[in-house]
Amino acid sequence: METEVPENFTYMGRSFGDLSIGDNSSSAFSDCNSDRSGEFSSASSQSRRLLIACAADNCDDLIRRLASDLQSDSIDVQRQAAMEIRLLAKEKQENRLKIARSGAIKHLISLISSSDSQLQEYGVTAILNLSLCDENKDLIVGSGAIKPLARALRTGTATAKENAACALFRLSQIEENKIAIGRSGAIPLLVNLLENGSSRGKKDASTALYSLCSVKENKIRAVQAGIMKPLLELMADFGSGMVDKAAFVLNILVPIPEGKTALVEEGGVPVLVELVEVGSQPLKEISTRILLQICEDSLAYRALVAREGAIPPLVALSQSGTSRAKQKAEALVDLLRQPRSVSNAARTSDV
Repeated sequence: METEVPENFTYMGRSFGDLSIGDNSSSAFSDCNSDRSGEFSSASSQSRRLLIACAADNCDDLIRRLASDLQSDSIDVQRQAAMEIRLLAKEKQENRLKIARSGAIKHLISLISSSDSQLQEYGVTAILNLSLCDENKDLIVGSGAIKPLARALRTGTATAKENAACALFRLSQIEENKIAIGRSGAIPLLVNLLENGSSRGKKDASTALYSLCSVKENKIRAVQAGIMKPLLELMADFGSGMVDKAAFVLNILVPIPEGKTALVEEGGVPVLVELVEVGSQPLKEISTRILLQICEDSLAYRALVAREGAIPPLVALSQSGTSRAKQKAEALVDLLRQPRSVSNAARTSDV
């Protein structure tokens, strides 16, 4: 499997080469940890007793009973069991392992396809919480979780969609799963969540897409699904809270020809030039990196970037940025200042 890793970028370790996000690095992407649905505030007395029992490490028999209840003919019994399992798996690693050993995972996965929206949401969220344990990931994937989680991105509640995105991200941390997730149909649905989801949904979708698009065929899927438009809209909206996240996702898409073409066609050059001019220091740097990538092999794109007024802010960045920013800005300025006396045919073929 071909995997492409951006230069000096890591992911959840929050090290992006010299393009760290400073004091906000902890919020670069969603952590995609256990569900954030506020279920403790509405937990029943039975659920509170459940938590007390597990605090005393007396939950082995309880977990076996709950795993059995997941197979009940009663939706109410299934719903209660799934809710309690997700609570048990929320915080404690030992519980996640015990739940996996009980055989509950395959039954939880079957609930993800339920027509009952709350039951589906509980199933998705329980799988997310169980996926926080690395030892469970192979079992979750081997039990057939990927396609139901992808379907939940289409049919689930807002919370189910967010938690399905997080679960797919967690499973994508095993490199071999990225292709399977891409081929499940999840990427267009994640792009839709990025465009139309809540603030949390957009953040979770960007996290999953960043991870999945380290693989070339998933980059192509994302571009074909129309990811450029929502990415650029988020980058142009400084109030979105998503400018940096969208920029990082864009950065891993532009190395492929389809990414460069879509970026230009969706009007991305003015957005990037504006970020070089008025963005934060990290955004100036990553925008310069992206512009350099699209200009390196294209005379037409160089002309477009120059016409948008990129040279003055790039010169300023070359004098005041980090060492990496200065290097990238200087290289791009040199490209933009090269003679552009080429034939119209060459310009046309270059696009």
